[in-house]
Amino acid sequence: MGLYIAATPIGNLEDITLRALRILKEVDLILAEDTRRTMKLLSHYSIRNRIDSFNEFNKRRKTPYIISLLKQNKEIAVVSDSGTPGISDPGFYLVRECIKNGIKVIPIPGASSVISALVVSGLPTDRFSFFGFIPKKESQKRKFLEKISGMDGTIVLFESPHRLIKTLKAMSETAPNFSMVLAREMTKKFEEFTRGSTIDVFNKVKNRKVKGEIVIILNKSSKIE
Repeated sequence: MGLYIAATPIGNLEDITLRALRILKEVDLILAEDTRRTMKLLSHYSIRNRIDSFNEFNKRRKTPYIISLLKQNKEIAVVSDSGTPGISDPGFYLVRECIKNGIKVIPIPGASSVISALVVSGLPTDRFSFFGFIPKKESQKRKFLEKISGMDGTIVLFESPHRLIKTLKAMSETAPNFSMVLAREMTKKFEEFTRGSTIDVFNKVKNRKVKGEIVIILNKSSKIE
């Protein structure tokens, strides 16, 4: 018994494990970032269970109640909007509070956009750094990009499609010769991988209206032919 960290699909609803489906059926409560999005997954697999929201805005208010339920030996599963909870989402906060309170935390492995993009990138996978979402403010973004431009190993980043073009332009100026893979809408109908130098990738997409989930992979030493 304890808190289950249950990975869910990043797009294709078939990308979920049998164990995750069983856990989502059996637990006393499912915590979801967006209950509407999670309900689509549950409905697809005919799972009827109690569900409640747990997100960046209510995590501090709801965590004490969740901890109290877990101390009553209730079983709870937390899911993110997609992929593995705890990666750039409020699941991290809840995991840490559970550990502080001596509550068991159980991983239910599955889909991850970070790993999915990395393994098909063609860039080295033996050493990589993940930095989550790129800063929104332009001044902070520039400092961040200048920092990672001096790093070795493969770098994995998230970015919003609404900010993508400005970010790629900044990358082409701060790290013009980095190899880049832009992974978009992985596992979905319009899945796309754009490869080349940062300048190449920027030029390929700068006049497009890019939609969907975005993962950026960078490496300054390895070239993609």
